[in-house]
Amino acid sequence: MGGELGAYTEMMNAARELATQRMEAEAASLGADAVVNVRYTTSAVMQGAAEVMAYGTAVKFK
Repeated sequence: MGGELGAYTEMMNAARELATQRMEAEAASLGADAVVNVRYTTSAVMQGAAEVMAYGTAVKFK
């Protein structure tokens, strides 16, 4: 047993990308120029399901 689960890895990469896009869109709606200190967390929601959350600080340049 062991090794990488290819389909699961692809799904988590897609979820991380979607979370990043949503975070960037939220920052843009606030008038931010960038998002800094970005971090990700994952959580098992139920058997065979997980969620990815993206956090960051929206900043505005002067």
